This record gives sequence, structure tokens and C-alpha cells, in this order.
Amino acid sequence: MREKACDAVNHPSHYNQGKIEVADFIEDQRLDFFAGNVVKYVVRAPHKANELEDLKKACWYLDRCIKRAERNAKKGAVKCA
Repeated sequence: MREKACDAVNHPSHYNQGKIEVADFIEDQRLDFFAGNVVKYVVRAPHKANELEDLKKACWYLDRCIKRAERNAKKGAVKCA
């Protein structure tokens, strides 16, 4: 039996550590760009050479999500799932 070749473009190993790919989870949950990137960077961080850098990237995107939620709260907008 042949082993599956590593595909750094379509299926990078740092996105395939669990039972599903990170992109599939993000799509299934219908996360927007910023929230999806939070998940992406947190999930892949332990599998990358510079874990701290990816965690800081996740924080940057999370901060954008928080600022947007604060703006929406001031406008009285309610987000329904």
C-alpha cells in the first residue's frame, strides 16, 4: 500500500492534525474571514516552527472580531446564528 504524499498546497500537515481539516470546520461553522483566521492560527500554532507567532496572529484577528462586535453592540445590532 502506498502512503499518501504530503501536499503542502492542498492539504498542509499543520491543518490536518485531527479528524477534519481546519478549512472544513471553518466552512461548516460559516465563520467569516476574521473568525476563521482565529481558528486557523490557534489550531496550527503547536505544529509550526514559531508557535508564538501564530498565536499572536490569532490574537490580532480576534481583536478585529471584538472591535466589530463592540461597534455592532453600540449600533444595537443583534447577530443571529
